[in-house]
Amino acid sequence: MKRVGVLVGREKTFPEAVINQINERGHGEVVAEYIKLDGVRYDDPPRYDLVIDRISHEVPFYRATLKRMALEGTRIINNPFWWSADDKFFNYSLGRKLGVAIPKTVLLPQKDYIQGIVSESLRNLAFPMDWQGIVDYVGLPAFLKPFDGGGWKNVSKINSLEELWAEYDKSGTLCMTLQESIDFDQFVRCYCVGQEEVMIMAYDPRKPYLSGEQYVHNPNYLAPALADRVRKDVRTLCSALGYDINTVEFAIKDGVPYAIDFTNPAPDMDYWSLKEKFFNWVVKAMADMCIAKAKSGRSQFEEIHWSKLLNK
Repeated sequence: MKRVGVLVGREKTFPEAVINQINERGHGEVVAEYIKLDGVRYDDPPRYDLVIDRISHEVPFYRATLKRMALEGTRIINNPFWWSADDKFFNYSLGRKLGVAIPKTVLLPQKDYIQGIVSESLRNLAFPMDWQGIVDYVGLPAFLKPFDGGGWKNVSKINSLEELWAEYDKSGTLCMTLQESIDFDQFVRCYCVGQEEVMIMAYDPRKPYLSGEQYVHNPNYLAPALADRVRKDVRTLCSALGYDINTVEFAIKDGVPYAIDFTNPAPDMDYWSLKEKFFNWVVKAMADMCIAKAKSGRSQFEEIHWSKLLNK
């Protein structure tokens, strides 16, 4: 019997649904349950063949535990080692090299630093910064956002150099990026499961986050050729990043899909956000993948070789 563990936070609808589907369709060969953790010994034997991780990015104890499980051959969705090291600025740079359209993006030095970092610690930084040159390169309007953030936290739309200075001054110790704003004609959010299965969803980012109003069911939203390009770009990015569950957002302008956010290893899967059709697709795709991967047996943790993709 193969065991799947589910590690979650406050969410309820997705974990309950995926556990039920795995148990119903696993026919006793694959079973799923919530993980319960106490103190974790460094020589604990493996208890799960596969773990779905939905919360370790917010709880260091969980992240360290998952790394320990991976050492014993447990498959973790998603890879806790890569997830720990990942950041959105690197991924923008990687996406560009892989041939995906990416808005112009600049990484900015932090405004403030932790105690102990003094002026001598920063002597490699240019001062004053060439703010005008940065704005001229990116263009306005633009978005100021953390280089490793998510959930639309600490994101500001910038319309002038003065606004950039004002918002940058509020960023504290966060490391920020300034990214070109795409005045999109269409916008889509795409789920990708197993680095292969892709669901394209019409999406309105102007609606309140997690409001349930952002996703729009419109199967013919994209022209066939554009939909094919979006699927190709989604698979390229998720394969390079090694994420078995991820969402990729595209702002589409003049027929070009610009990938603006694709580092979402624990994306929103709540029924009340996605609504029935999209929610059912995600649950089924996740259950299919987890059952297949659990049956394939334990393995030492796969190393991500995104560098190989750059040389194709």
